[in-house]
Amino acid sequence: METNIVSGTGLWAPEESISNAELVESHVVSAEHFNRENAAAIEAEEVEERDPSSVRFIVKASGIHNRHVIDKAGVLDPSRMRPRLPLRANDERSIQCDISLVAVREALARAGREAGEVDALLVACSNHQRPYPAIAVEIQDALGAGGWAYDLNVACSSATFGIQAACDAIANGHARCAVVVSPEITSGHNNFELRDSHFIFGDACTAVVIEGRETCRGKTGFEVLGTRLATRFSNNIRNNFGFLNRCETEPRTPHDKLFRQRGRQVFREVCPMVAKHIEEHLAALGLSAGDLERMWLHQANLGMNQLIARTLLGRDPEPGEAPVILDEYANTSSAGSVIAFHQFHQDLEIGDVGVLCSFGAGYSVGSVVLRKVAI
Repeated sequence: METNIVSGTGLWAPEESISNAELVESHVVSAEHFNRENAAAIEAEEVEERDPSSVRFIVKASGIHNRHVIDKAGVLDPSRMRPRLPLRANDERSIQCDISLVAVREALARAGREAGEVDALLVACSNHQRPYPAIAVEIQDALGAGGWAYDLNVACSSATFGIQAACDAIANGHARCAVVVSPEITSGHNNFELRDSHFIFGDACTAVVIEGRETCRGKTGFEVLGTRLATRFSNNIRNNFGFLNRCETEPRTPHDKLFRQRGRQVFREVCPMVAKHIEEHLAALGLSAGDLERMWLHQANLGMNQLIARTLLGRDPEPGEAPVILDEYANTSSAGSVIAFHQFHQDLEIGDVGVLCSFGAGYSVGSVVLRKVAI
């Protein structure tokens, strides 16, 4: 069986960022305007009054302090509250293609690979800006890669599901050098008007190069000891945007076609599911949580990550054991755990073991157990 190696990672993040204070200022203006415009309906209890946000509320609810976005002005405009993106013609590269090229090229450079050596490319992210032609095939063409490419979507778990698919392809001889790229423009599907969701997401794109050990050109890499996936249906995280919306006899409200969740239920149900998933995955590999030097967890909520790590370890994690990047990037959906890995793996020693784990809507959970090795 082919030994799979993660040989390089890359990251794109927008130059523009929004602090909690800036976001709150915009939200308060928007909420006050909405409440004035709908005062009569609110009084008649036909419309729910919108509560204003606060920096304290955001930090307490999530641990987020900042987020990078593709268009700051559009998000902060109280009359718009979503990115303002110029329309691109069909013969122009898509936004997701452009940002993916940055992350992929960095990942390939770290792996010592040329674009033409890539023979499998998977776009794994929460939202694709069009159904077809596949974004992955567009990136393949723009990059000058060969082989095959396709898109997949398992919400916030997309990257880990994509990594397993790439590993399977290499192990079965269907590819030699695979790239999993996650272009998450989450500001496009986030609802910045509502207090409970306006602070959650940020934009980013990650890329991961996976190849067989004998073809690696770097001095070190991360051996994939195992991958494991799990899903369980839940409506607690949902987005109803889709191509059948225009066919429905009763039009949906705009908010129904954006991200929404029942946060408390998600917290209660997902945390134990993830902890058990990782524990069982490690056990199947003859390992335990005590063998882990690092946990690169999905960056959705600081409280969730702390509880999952504490459940696994039986104690509070030491600084650096479960690194946090959501304070700077917010929830970048499937890119979050990969950003954590990208930024916090260089200090590990040969033989050190870590787990990369993502989780989210579905429910879905994906874990990849990695060991640093000399090539």
